[in-house]
Amino acid sequence: MEEACFCTCSFAERELMVMLAVWIDKANFEYDVHSIVKAFYPEETVKVLTPETGEQKMEEYKGDVKLQILLSDDGAQMVVQGDADAAENYSWSWDRQCGDTYKDCFKRFLYESLSHITGKTLPWGNLTGIRPTKIAYGMLEEGKSEDEILTYLEKKHFVSDEKSNLSIDIAKRERELLSGVHYEGGYSLYIGIPFCPTTCLYCSFTSFAIGAYRKQVDDYVDCLIKEMEYVSKRYADKILDSVYIGGGTPTTLEAHQLDRLIGKVKELFDFSQVKEFTVEAGRPDSVTEEKLQVLYRHGATRISINPQTMKQETLDLIGRRHTVEQVVEAYQIARKIGFDNINMDLILGLPGETPEDVQRTIDRVVELAPDSLTVHSLAIKRASRLSQWIQENGISALQNTDETMAIAAAGAKRLGMEPYYLYRQKNMSGNFENVGYAHPGKFGLYNILIMEEKQTIVALGAGSITKLVLPGGRIERTDNVKDVKLYIEKIDEMIERKEQLFSLEE
Repeated sequence: MEEACFCTCSFAERELMVMLAVWIDKANFEYDVHSIVKAFYPEETVKVLTPETGEQKMEEYKGDVKLQILLSDDGAQMVVQGDADAAENYSWSWDRQCGDTYKDCFKRFLYESLSHITGKTLPWGNLTGIRPTKIAYGMLEEGKSEDEILTYLEKKHFVSDEKSNLSIDIAKRERELLSGVHYEGGYSLYIGIPFCPTTCLYCSFTSFAIGAYRKQVDDYVDCLIKEMEYVSKRYADKILDSVYIGGGTPTTLEAHQLDRLIGKVKELFDFSQVKEFTVEAGRPDSVTEEKLQVLYRHGATRISINPQTMKQETLDLIGRRHTVEQVVEAYQIARKIGFDNINMDLILGLPGETPEDVQRTIDRVVELAPDSLTVHSLAIKRASRLSQWIQENGISALQNTDETMAIAAAGAKRLGMEPYYLYRQKNMSGNFENVGYAHPGKFGLYNILIMEEKQTIVALGAGSITKLVLPGGRIERTDNVKDVKLYIEKIDEMIERKEQLFSLEE
């Protein structure tokens, strides 16, 4: 923090209510305000109100306003409402000579204010985006030293020493891994299968229980193939670097449907320069030897078999509907068939899980010895059933801590893995991050590409979003409708949306 940008105040410890509303007198700061306030008060339902908020909403939340923020061209004032209508005022004056933008300085003011009020610091400081490594990556590209990056992250954004070093370590590895990717004249392909055996408690992705959609699957595959035929012709002069079939759960498709789909992918697209072909086999209760044989025969180079946890009681609670034994069995079948690049996903902070539970999960995973491990911090999505569960059981049942993150990192180290990509989501348990670990040579290229947004990713299927990276780094997007039936009905419109997007390249 630079003294020129912040006037230090004396802050008092303060208790805030279960509903926390923030009034800010100007728009365009809502995202940053909400992200930082929510990070300090994860147990609260945070609402940000502005002059653009409708009268009905204002009336509904006015009794819950505990923070009022008044912005001016020269700084800001924050009023913290205490008990018995008592209030304290904190102010910040913006020195334009400090070299930082108004927003950057305001975010530092807000962070330090809330840090003093709560007595807490956040591992990622006031960083609110999903890609903390982007700063480190960009500064490395500019020729900055590691010490310069470390100082910037810690002084400008209050990032902890541990997370700053992690960002730099991953950014260095990403630069090396992406050096062979065709940014100009190249692209990656995503194919979405929006079906799952059941919907998990925490899930907010586009997914539909396969039992109710069995009759639509063949029509859905037909539409995917129609999209593929269009893209393969439209991008015939471009180099395909990676292919990722995700979801949902791709292995909810029957073996003959997978065979038809992937056979068409290999027929329509030139795989001569594809560096990675991933298929998620994430739900063990959807995996059979026949399906894995299909993936192997068609040359999938990387698959995911995702336990999330090795505690059966948690699996039952979150609706996974499979056993720990099924995880082990699916993994062993994949190894027997010949897969030599298997990823496993874990989630930390699941309901009721303790550090001891996480340690037991990590020990079981180490015994299996996958080639990569993706460690997710539970993200609480409003669209998931988890939000309702928290209302009924309390957020204290979600325990993601420095200790559990360290247990996972130590497990990856025992496996000889290195961290290679990192991202964050809103409302993450413990304000931590998702980290991908892998053995050298087994890094997930597509995972890095989707985060760093340096290459066009063409996405097919219901609920998917195509990202077009134009010269200069500008990104344009188009999405497909989420509903499966609508996607099937409107497939020609989905293709037309892509055509309009791709015309921007001409």
